[in-house]
Amino acid sequence: MGFTLSAENLFPAVWMRRGLNRYTDVGFRLGIPPWYGTGVDINRTLFRKGRKWDTLNLAYNFSPNSSYDFTYYKFKRARKAKKGKSPGVNWVGARSMVIPKGMLGGQSLRFGMLYGRKVGEKMGVEFGYFHNLSSTTSEDEESESYPSDFVKNISEHSARVGYSFQVFYDLGQTKKRKK
Repeated sequence: MGFTLSAENLFPAVWMRRGLNRYTDVGFRLGIPPWYGTGVDINRTLFRKGRKWDTLNLAYNFSPNSSYDFTYYKFKRARKAKKGKSPGVNWVGARSMVIPKGMLGGQSLRFGMLYGRKVGEKMGVEFGYFHNLSSTTSEDEESESYPSDFVKNISEHSARVGYSFQVFYDLGQTKKRKK
């Protein structure tokens, strides 16, 4: 359980993860307000060897540009930890995002890379860029009529919204229920 501050959502999102078994977990996010950052995802560990593991993440994000995300992560735990601390974890990922119907009614396909790192016992950062394969060129932007410059810059066609930066804070495990 924790919360995330991200550039793409503008507002914080609270998240919770629950393990289904040793290799699979499901996550829920609630954005504040709910139409930014709210979503659901499932992780499946595909490969694990020593300090390395690969995970596939499938997600649905609810927002003005609601999307289906498919991310392949490669995680690596540090060899040694500082005294009294758990070892750090770094990861890279490849993500594709499909926006079937964006805020202006169009479709979008994005693909890109990300990098993340735990920077403390409970805090981590992740950043990346996801290129919009259906982004408009400057000539197209000038010829199209957008409701406002703000909408033009955050629509499903904009190349500017492909940058991702988030800081997350892990609040720890929730208390287990008594049976």
